Parts: sequence; structure tokens; C-alpha cells
Amino acid sequence: MAAYVKIGEIAMKKAKTFQDTLQFAQMVASKHGWVLHPDKEFLDILIEGLTINYNRYGYYSCPCRDADGIRDQDKDIICPCDYCPPDIKEYGHCYCGLYNDPEFIKNGGMPKSIPERRQYYFTK
Repeated sequence: MAAYVKIGEIAMKKAKTFQDTLQFAQMVASKHGWVLHPDKEFLDILIEGLTINYNRYGYYSCPCRDADGIRDQDKDIICPCDYCPPDIKEYGHCYCGLYNDPEFIKNGGMPKSIPERRQYYFTK
């Protein structure tokens, strides 16, 4: 359950820290049997992007895609996005490379650019 801070009459979600987001990503990866991006510097960039998006929109939208800031329109790109499982199955990693198949990494794979599955993005 999200923590809320009450400011006057408005209840606002508590800002997430980098560490909060890293813990979230680790939990998601563990739950699905995935591993996080092996390059710590790149992983930090992804985690920072997720943290910024959470604090901007109130949800973890993919750090590698443009969000509208309207949850219903962005629900397919809320991390882990709807495209993550098929991307991992086909390419060994998700679109942004945050989540990876452990065998892909174990066999020396490194996330790289893959095709965008999100059709909504192209029809705006």
C-alpha cells in the first residue's frame, strides 16, 4: 500500500527514493525469475528514470518510453510493462533492459536495442 503525506486537505503519495525503486525492481525481478541489468551504471540510470517517473506521475512508468501522465493511457507501460514477458521470451530482456532472463545474462548476453511492441505509441 502506498504511503501518503497529507498536505492541507490534499493527500499526496510519498516521494520514492532511488533505494525504494531499486528495492521495487529487485522484488519484481525475483518474483518473475528475472535478473536486473548487469551493468551497474546503466542499471542506476534506469532506476533513476523509474524514480523520476513515479514522483512525476504517481506510478512507475517505463523509463524508456514517453508516458502521458494519465494512468489509464499508460497502464500498458507501468513497470513491469505488458511487453516485458514477451520481450524477455523473444530477446532475453525487456525493451529498456531492466529485466533479463538469467540464462541470457549467464550466456554472455547484454541487452541491446529491440523493436518497440507498443502500437499505441505509433498511433498517437
